[in-house]
Amino acid sequence: MAIFQSIKFRLIGLGVLIIVAGVMLRMFFALPYAQGLLRDEAAAQQLSIASYIARDIDHSIQARQALIAELSSALPPALLSQPEKLFNWIRERQRVNPLFNSGLLVLRPDGSGLLAEYPTVAGRSSLVFSNTAWFQAALHADSPVMGKPQRGRANGEPILIMAAPVRDAARQVVAVLAGVVVLNTPGFLDRLQETRLGFSGGFLLVSPADKLFVGASDPSMVLQPTPAPGVNLLHDRAMAGYRGTGITINAKGVEELSAMVTVPSTGWFVVARMPTAEVFHPIMEMLGFYLKNTLLIVIGMIAVLMLLLPRTLRPLTDAAHAMREMADGKRQLAPLPVKRQDEVGGLVLGFNYLVERLREKETALKASEARMAFMAHHDALTGLCNRAMLEDRLQQALARAQRDGTHFALLFCDLDDFKPINDEYGHDAGDAILCQIAARLLDERRATDTVARLGGDEFVVLLTDLNDARSAAVGVAQQLLAAIGIPFNIAGTILELSASIGIALYSGASISTSQLMSQADIAMYQAKRAGKNEFCVFDEAMEPTSI
Repeated sequence: MAIFQSIKFRLIGLGVLIIVAGVMLRMFFALPYAQGLLRDEAAAQQLSIASYIARDIDHSIQARQALIAELSSALPPALLSQPEKLFNWIRERQRVNPLFNSGLLVLRPDGSGLLAEYPTVAGRSSLVFSNTAWFQAALHADSPVMGKPQRGRANGEPILIMAAPVRDAARQVVAVLAGVVVLNTPGFLDRLQETRLGFSGGFLLVSPADKLFVGASDPSMVLQPTPAPGVNLLHDRAMAGYRGTGITINAKGVEELSAMVTVPSTGWFVVARMPTAEVFHPIMEMLGFYLKNTLLIVIGMIAVLMLLLPRTLRPLTDAAHAMREMADGKRQLAPLPVKRQDEVGGLVLGFNYLVERLREKETALKASEARMAFMAHHDALTGLCNRAMLEDRLQQALARAQRDGTHFALLFCDLDDFKPINDEYGHDAGDAILCQIAARLLDERRATDTVARLGGDEFVVLLTDLNDARSAAVGVAQQLLAAIGIPFNIAGTILELSASIGIALYSGASISTSQLMSQADIAMYQAKRAGKNEFCVFDEAMEPTSI
């Protein structure tokens, strides 16, 4: 097996490929040309058929839109209060021009039910339409609207609904007239579903806005969602607006020749598709015939190359052996000496360059790991410690205080009325203020203290190793309120803010870190109730339910 892995064998293979390529160019020069002609001819035919079907669908859609517009304009508003006459009116129109084979509906203006329908479908009169997109669109439209293709809620058939408002003399909407057509109705989409291309090709009708197959030669695909992006690249282009022809791999892994044509009045598009195996079947038969006849010639050429290939690649083998030892750890990774200015020397130079790049990447990787470690424990916006880092520091402070008998304090700082600034001046201004707040909170802090951002406009300051926890925490709280009270200059706009601070003290009692955070939070809300821009120290009288 070693011979098949050697550079010598690969060079022989390269020679064989060159020879075979020459033979192939002569043998198959005409075949790709013929294949291209056949593909173009098939694509043109598919495009023509797809255009015909698209025009037919477009005509059917426009005819139904025109009918629903005409009927909504002709419907006398006075009939809306006369159910029997309204029923007779729509029944007569439906019989004269039955384009909406699933019926005409007159809906109340609030969508709570039907004023009349013909023909009657069981269960449809009890449906509520107020939240449907097509009904809401019809209420505000001056021309007919078309709903999303769907399965009817009453009978489960694939349907399409078109609707238009009925207005009184004052132009107020007093009802909505809707027409329902079953998608596979004769004269509508039946040609698309009944027509096939070749043995296994067919057609699709796609709604890009709804990401649905409206119709298909395969009935199981009707009203199914279109493939996710990346599954069929030509389909992705068609969904983005491309119209024309192309070859693609469909969701089932079959290569197809497809043609896409727009249905203008809907934004839908028709796809005529056929497996390329059917399109190129004559060409592939000819290709197989040529391959069989050239096999013996190729075998003879391989034998000649095996005998004539010079055995002068020993230096290259030595260099490969040294590289393998470095890869296995038997030899230190280091540049190899360049002894020859030929292909072998070029290979060694490339290896030496790779060694240098590996060293650079190792240095960059270590720097990246350091950055990732920092990001895992710090807030991305302000650079302060995040919640995870704060909890770790708080656990350490609690353990140290219990062990050494020291004290610490937790200050929970929440900005007052920060949301209006965010809403009025935008998130960029809000982020700039949060960064300045972080800098002010860090100012005058000791190396043993921790300043963290919990998220939004909430900050926590942890003061450790304190002799008099209350006095120190109160002093820091006063300093923080004064610092935050200094006006902020954001892009020339002067803004003022205040904060409410809750203080929780650890003085030796048995308590958990979550309880300390809860106490500080309770005290902070007490400070807000006291008028904001205040601080409050937690005591036992404060109950969590008072928040």
